[in-house]
Parts: sequence; C-alpha cells; structure tokens
Amino acid sequence: MPGRSWTIARQELRLLRHDSFAILALAVMPLIGMVFMKSAFQATPLTGGVPSATGAEQAVPGIAVTFGPVLIGSVGYGFYREHAWKTWQRLRASQASTVEIMCGKTIPPLLQAGAQFVLLFGAGGILLGLEVHGSWGQLVLVAATFALLLIALGFAVTATCQTVMQANAVTYVGGLAGACIGGALMPYSTLPAWAQAISPLIPQYWAMRGYQNAILDRGESVLLPPAMMLLFTVAFAAVAAWRLRFEDSKTGFVVN
Repeated sequence: MPGRSWTIARQELRLLRHDSFAILALAVMPLIGMVFMKSAFQATPLTGGVPSATGAEQAVPGIAVTFGPVLIGSVGYGFYREHAWKTWQRLRASQASTVEIMCGKTIPPLLQAGAQFVLLFGAGGILLGLEVHGSWGQLVLVAATFALLLIALGFAVTATCQTVMQANAVTYVGGLAGACIGGALMPYSTLPAWAQAISPLIPQYWAMRGYQNAILDRGESVLLPPAMMLLFTVAFAAVAAWRLRFEDSKTGFVVN
C-alpha cells in the first residue's frame, strides 16, 4: 500500500526537518564551497572549448558530487536511528511489508537529492554565472542516475556495517577519496597519471563526466555516463539485497 510507505517517509522527513546538520550538509556548506571553488578554478584550463567558462563549470558539479555522500548517510540513519530508539522491531511488526518499509526509507533521500540539485545548480546559475551550453534534460538525467546510485550505495553500506560509526567512516572517507580521484575536487586533467588511470572505476568520475558533458556540450555520448552509473547502481543494489537482513541488529547513536 503506497499510503504505508508515505507514512514512513513522512516520519523521516519530519525528523529531517529538525536536523540542523542535514540542513548544513545539504545547503549551507555546499553553497559556501562553490564560491571558493569557482574562484580557485577560474583560471584553470577546463573550458573544453567554451571561451566564456568561469570556473563554475567545475565548482558547481564538483560540489554536488562531493556532498553526494550525504544521501548515503541519510539512507543509513533511517535504519540506525530505528535501532538506537528501539523502534525497529515495532516497525517490523506493523502492517507495512518489507517492500513498503524500503520504499518509505527511499523517498526522503530522493527528495533530498532533488532539493539539493535545484538549490546548487539554481544558485550556480544565479550567483556564479553557470551557463549550461548543452542540455538541461541531460543534466537532470545525470543527477537522477547519480542519486539512485548513492541511495543504492546507502543500502549496501547499511547492509554491511553493523554500527553507525562504521557506516560513517566508510561513507565519508570513501566519499572524499572518490571525489578526489573522480575529478570532483580538482579537474580530471590536473590529476596525477595513476589517478586518471583508475578514475573510470569510481562512480564520481562518471557523475562529473556526465555533468560536464551537459554543461560544456563536449559532443560526447549523452547516455554513456548515466549508463555506467546505472551499472554501479545495480552492483550496489545486488550487495544490499544479498546482505541486508531485517532481523539483524544494528547499533546507532545511543542517547542517554
């Protein structure tokens, strides 16, 4: 029943609304980061044949990709919080099925992803002068597939990590490393040779490539980056399906 999934999602959104860290991670910190990154990359040769490039072409998608792991954390917190508050078994005993619970836990991160995309790329265009020389449709397609990838990865991390601290370590250390190697924190052309060699093995590389194809209109394949991200999504979803067991206990933040 869709109503049960929405009830679960509405509770997650209510909790998110009162979470100041989520607001900082989704909005304030990325916006501040974009301003500094634009200035740093203004003189970087990443224009791809676009003379009017200002550095926002790297800064805006780079920040969007770098702060993407917030969605991974959001998926995990939806489970670890239930265990910490001793409400997980009550949720399982409700009329909601496994699929309905999973859908309910998926809706809030999807809405977060949409809100972050509108905020970052909207602010990038209004405040930083970001111009999309390619297709906005392609840009939305890349953002949507990247969001699905991150949510699938969130379920995989939650399935394999018993404690929220383990999940945080994997999420944010892995996310930072992926942002560096994938060309989000610095242009791909400036990466060392060893990093360029392994970048295609990193999901962030394909997200950045897709974003910059759409922004700079490089004439490359429109569907290749989203297709590669969907392959990662399927792999992460397979790990989650293999390892996620609702009867397993998890350790979240314990509040005395």
